Amino acid sequence: MSNDSKSELPRIPFLFTPQANLLASGMPDEQGLKEAAEYGVKRVINLCPSAETPITEPGTIAALGMEYINIPIAGPADLSRANTEKLAAVLDADEELTLIHCASSNRVGALIALKTFWIDGKPLADAINLGRASGLTRLEEAVKHIIQNS
Repeated sequence: MSNDSKSELPRIPFLFTPQANLLASGMPDEQGLKEAAEYGVKRVINLCPSAETPITEPGTIAALGMEYINIPIAGPADLSRANTEKLAAVLDADEELTLIHCASSNRVGALIALKTFWIDGKPLADAINLGRASGLTRLEEAVKHIIQNS
């Protein structure tokens, strides 16, 4: 990924840059999505269920030339291996710059931690640390419980 011409990250709430090809964030508004596209984001993964998602988001993302993917995570019950595998399939498909968001980036961090442990085979401490670097906060204990009981 090369963003030599772009020095400023998009102005999106709770924005994290846990990996070179990944931005994790809270809910972007239309301006934030525009800035993400200008920054070089090619794909947006929304972890919010439809009730939390602005109705215009998928169309705005498409109009900006980015791919839109929704993996609804309402809470801990949706932090499943199946949803983790869906995320991994998208993220591991190529090196395109991806923005993954929920409302505050907490669910993003949770799913990234699970992917890091289950799919990437990293130790629990590494998974939690990458989850935190992606926005994991209140769901940390739930993630640890899910991993320890898997």
